[in-house]
Amino acid sequence: MTTTKTILARVLLLIYLAAIALICFMSAENIPSIQREMFGFPTDKVVHFGMFLPFPILAYLAWDHRSDKLWSPFVSALVILLLGAGIAYGTELVQKYLPTRSMDLNDFKADMLALCITTLIVFVVDITHLKTRKNR
Repeated sequence: MTTTKTILARVLLLIYLAAIALICFMSAENIPSIQREMFGFPTDKVVHFGMFLPFPILAYLAWDHRSDKLWSPFVSALVILLLGAGIAYGTELVQKYLPTRSMDLNDFKADMLALCITTLIVFVVDITHLKTRKNR
């Protein structure tokens, strides 16, 4: 059964994905000038990290998968990570063909670092809630 919370999470996920597309595909001329480094890292890598940090959380909340099976958290974490990786790689691939953007595999690496960290957090939360779901 789809709950109101799940529907809201799905709407937020769609808005988030639209924002990612807008940020990744807008003309480089429309991007404001920013400092070159943030926290000792290139600013664009920090931005990529921050852009993909919320994806696993939103995907987890939007995917009404919660099961009492032991394998469920593993499968959902893997699916979320693979979907996030596909989106991250897809954005870089599209940028390769845009006249004012370019493909940068270091951006993809920053995206993947964020996805791995947040997917691990989501996985741990899901495992801890597995016992609660089993007791229902």
